[in-house]
Amino acid sequence: MLKAPDHQVAGHQARDGSLGPLVDGSGHFYKPLQNLDRGSKELAFYTSFNSMNGIPPRIRRFFPSFHGSETFQASDGSGLLPHLVLEDLVFGRKNPSIMDVKIGSRTWYPGVSDDYIQKCFTKDMKTTSMSLGFRLSGLQVYGSEESGYWKPSKKAVQSFTVEDVRLALRKFVSSDVGWASDKDTLPDCSLATRIYGGPSGVLAQLIELKEWFEDQTIFHFNSCSVLVLYEKESALRGKTHGAAVKLVDFAHVLDGNGIIDHNFLGGLCSLIKFISGIVAEANKALHGLESSADGLELH
Repeated sequence: MLKAPDHQVAGHQARDGSLGPLVDGSGHFYKPLQNLDRGSKELAFYTSFNSMNGIPPRIRRFFPSFHGSETFQASDGSGLLPHLVLEDLVFGRKNPSIMDVKIGSRTWYPGVSDDYIQKCFTKDMKTTSMSLGFRLSGLQVYGSEESGYWKPSKKAVQSFTVEDVRLALRKFVSSDVGWASDKDTLPDCSLATRIYGGPSGVLAQLIELKEWFEDQTIFHFNSCSVLVLYEKESALRGKTHGAAVKLVDFAHVLDGNGIIDHNFLGGLCSLIKFISGIVAEANKALHGLESSADGLELH
């Protein structure tokens, strides 16, 4: 039985009679094809990407698995509508913490109308897209069974300043969400080295993506998002392999025509810089604690 996803943090949601994606509870995510050719373009991208031989497996893992398309009743009751059949990225994850990051200093692209450019320009100016090269589109952070999730509203996320973004990236890897209602308490970032850091952590995955984008000229990923997700329970047990980075939203992908996608690459580098700073700070704090402990033992 199809239902609205429980852990969607951005985009259109299939609730209250609105059109949005659905899940089937067995690992599939059904995304309705958007209007104005956006849906057909996203379907064309997935079809083309899946058939390409030159995409390394290490890069393919950053993209949701694609299972074609199916037509069935839309979530808003408007009738039959084609849907992309994709991998449900949070399937099987218990209490996932999720962050959707829109990459690029601009979200418009060549060939669109002046009205669309102005709409995107206005939104990019009001958010951190132009200043940072990326913006947060939505996030949820799991604290505990008692505290539940910290999940700021869409309106609140859209108003994030540069410092708000920095703080949210810290909160994303903190041990609890009790600080969410206390503006004077800084998040502890206690999970930063396990989630962001390490050989299989978020930072390592982002750097691997960056290296591909420094060379690839096949596509330009306009208005595409990086999705970051992990399970806190696994992180507390010292496991880092559960942290995942995925690319999503391909309705505005264009041919690269042999040119590097500097818009996406620049935003990705900026996100890496922010997360690198948090990891460096966490490592410094960790080494400081170890030094203090060594000093106590000597006495």
